[in-house]
Amino acid sequence: MNRNKREKEYYSIDVGDSTFTVLKRYQNLRPIGSGAQGIVCSAYDHNLERNVAIKKLSRPFQNQTHAKRAYRELVLMKCVNHKNIIGLLNVFTPQKTLEEFQDVYLVMELMDANLCQVIQMELDHERLSYLLYQMLCGIKHLHAAGIIHRDLKPSNIVVKSDCTLKILDFGLARTAATGLLMTPYVVTRYYRAPEVILGMGYQANVDIWAVGCIMAEMVRHKILFPGRDYIDQWNKVIEQLGTPSQEFLMKLNQSVRTYVENRPRYAGYTFEKLFPDVLFHADSEHNKLKASQARDLLSKMLVIDASKRISVDEALQHPYINVWYDPTEVEAPPPAITDKQLDEREHTVEEWKELIYKEVLDWEERTKNGVIKGQPASIAQVQQ
Repeated sequence: MNRNKREKEYYSIDVGDSTFTVLKRYQNLRPIGSGAQGIVCSAYDHNLERNVAIKKLSRPFQNQTHAKRAYRELVLMKCVNHKNIIGLLNVFTPQKTLEEFQDVYLVMELMDANLCQVIQMELDHERLSYLLYQMLCGIKHLHAAGIIHRDLKPSNIVVKSDCTLKILDFGLARTAATGLLMTPYVVTRYYRAPEVILGMGYQANVDIWAVGCIMAEMVRHKILFPGRDYIDQWNKVIEQLGTPSQEFLMKLNQSVRTYVENRPRYAGYTFEKLFPDVLFHADSEHNKLKASQARDLLSKMLVIDASKRISVDEALQHPYINVWYDPTEVEAPPPAITDKQLDEREHTVEEWKELIYKEVLDWEERTKNGVIKGQPASIAQVQQ
């Protein structure tokens, strides 16, 4: 595309402290949030005649960590197609060449609120169980592609007023190291599982712990384990759930085990004490049954020892959740991730820049005639 034609397609607008340079099809930009990775606006897409969210990745290749995360997010968003994971509608850059390239814009479905806002509401069992069911479906879909999230939290989960739910991001790359005795950095840790806090190996049910913490918060209207740092986080966990067994402690590496064994020992509380009936709508026989099912599910998800914690599949079959079970949602075909080295890749900033630029051009190429090559026609129609 020649330079002049490309320039005519874009316009710039100040949004908060940032300038967005977007395609003219996107109008009425309004800031709706910002995170470590970038600023998000709502906008009206005149081509699709619908509201969308536009995320500007702020200088995604300023360092290797940012670049790797941006590349991973872009590649995964292009592959994933599930109703409980945010869908990518468009990707573009206003810059014309690799040398000038510095901004990436991701256009996604616009939702009404994130889960932080929903947590403040009084939810009945129907809504609570439906939100949890959708979370589990989204997580199962990611796991089917080999993506273990490890960093689910209410701010990464968005909902619409009709109670539909989508997961917004893909969590920590497999190679992202983390642990109790490592230098902390600013991040929400309240939902991270014991095996992540303690720097242990982890399996897919690491994400069930986060679902348990989120469910507890939706019931209690406050954070279950509000640790200031990993050490405080661990203390909050054992104060409520009790010190884990010796069998569990033997799985820890020596330095972490020494630290954990030297903490005061706690008996913990029963789940009836942690989540009494008064927290649930238990005003009828039906609701009393639902409250006891909800408590039972919490007691199976919030298990410190991952080898004894419920799996995603088991959670989907739990009586509190399986009322919503639909095989087309639970067993949707897994995303085909073409880059098998996605998490292991290491590159210089310049190499990352080129890889990300190629991904953006590849999207433009695939969507040129309203046909996304290699994707079902129904998706292509949405994205033209």
